Amino acid sequence: MDWDKLRIFHAVADAGSLTHAGDRLNLSQSAVSRQIRALEESLNTTLFHRHARGLILTEQGELLFDATRAISKRLEAAAARIRDSEEEVFGELKVTTTTGFGTLWLAPRLTKLYEKYPDLKIDLMLEERVLDLPMREADVAIRMKEPSQADLIRKRLMTVQMQLYASRDYLERNGTPERLEDMADHRLVCQNPNAPQVGAGAMLVQQLMANTPHSMLTVNNYFGVLQGVLHDLGIGVLPDYLTEDFPHLVRVLPEIESAEVPVFLAYPEELRHSKRISAFRDFVQDEIISHRKQLRQLGKI
Repeated sequence: MDWDKLRIFHAVADAGSLTHAGDRLNLSQSAVSRQIRALEESLNTTLFHRHARGLILTEQGELLFDATRAISKRLEAAAARIRDSEEEVFGELKVTTTTGFGTLWLAPRLTKLYEKYPDLKIDLMLEERVLDLPMREADVAIRMKEPSQADLIRKRLMTVQMQLYASRDYLERNGTPERLEDMADHRLVCQNPNAPQVGAGAMLVQQLMANTPHSMLTVNNYFGVLQGVLHDLGIGVLPDYLTEDFPHLVRVLPEIESAEVPVFLAYPEELRHSKRISAFRDFVQDEIISHRKQLRQLGKI
């Protein structure tokens, strides 16, 4: 269906007159009349009853006018949102990050983002696979290494280390290891070193497994490892960003930790001016500043 003809039909139906509609559209009465006749022919129906005082919609015309009126309102609303977009943050934002970081650090903090931008719609995609940002599989990513894809804007957010933690109840029942060799008397809870994860975490797990722990529980993400530790199953390998939100966890063998893992935020170059991206980037950066301040108050950095 020809959008230009629909636009002219809507103006005529709204004005009730070919002449008044032509004045609005800067068209002659004859040009408007030709477009209406062409639309009626394409639909094989009559849209208006003509009489001396003007035009009245037929039943079929009423149906079409209801549709064009709804479209017009949607277009006006979209135009208003576009005009306001320099000030507002709204629409869908596809965010990808790892299962551990997404469930344990990012998701619990999103309340603050929604409080500030209630019209934002976030699609949080948690997986170890690196999504293709230039192909718009996601709009923004937080990854545990610097992205290698071209045409990305990237910012280093912080560093993470994997360390050993246990619950107080577990340590009271089973004792606290003082040397790496003491892990032979404990259950190790960790990601399988063959599971997708950062290399530094896998290397630490391999080092611990070399000391033949008494028992093991392996999980394919840090959320599962955390649940095992919280339920007193053993000593777990966990990222250090958990220490603020789970202060009752006890760090074990503090000299044992992974190499530092850089955390990067990245998004496609063409989204440089996106208000959604800017709002999310600023939110994450503010939360990291708050996170580090909290750790300093706890004496952990």
